[in-house]
Amino acid sequence: MTQQHILLIEDEVNIAKFVELELKHENFQVTVSHDGREGADLALNHAYDFMLIDVMLPNLNGLEICRRVRRKKSTPIILITARDAIIDRVSGLESGADDYIVKPFAIEELLARIRAVLRRIEPSEKKVKNELSIKGLTVEQKAHQVFYEGNEIELTKTEYDMLVYLMENFNMVLTRDNILEKVWGYDVEVETNVVDVYIRHLRKKLPADIAALIETVRGVGYVMR
Repeated sequence: MTQQHILLIEDEVNIAKFVELELKHENFQVTVSHDGREGADLALNHAYDFMLIDVMLPNLNGLEICRRVRRKKSTPIILITARDAIIDRVSGLESGADDYIVKPFAIEELLARIRAVLRRIEPSEKKVKNELSIKGLTVEQKAHQVFYEGNEIELTKTEYDMLVYLMENFNMVLTRDNILEKVWGYDVEVETNVVDVYIRHLRKKLPADIAALIETVRGVGYVMR
């Protein structure tokens, strides 16, 4: 089996070394950078299977690196942050990250999150219907693009994944836990309000008549109908 190559951008040398050794023990190939600008250059100009990016970095922060990568690549990203506030986690996910992990973390949790993200992005072309369409809104899944009456709508990866999930389950009520499991790929026990935040973001970006199709089911979750 080909080794998967992970880029680790972490300025705390001891943490970086520890994570690097554990990842290599799990048979990953690892490239390490301790600087934001150098890490961004590596991320943008080389091919990796996965990226682990610390938020607080010298010269260029991890959120900006994530945003720059997302403009060009769909490489899965987990952000490493020392802050556990909802707004910090939402900012990380808004920048295009697939997941986040808060310091201090157990290496077992990090490995589990890496595997969960990798499972979620595994290609399943036979199962994917390329085009979804509702009332003038069209999603081209292979291109990861969303259009309304021919005009493209810019969505973050998480907003896009949430919209696709709602459209694929049209008329079906989805609980917040359903959405967390599908969009983020793992169970988040006390953070279901993150779903509410993203629903608000999504509604704001969609045309009013499409946003109105996303209904809140009080005490349960959401449905598109």
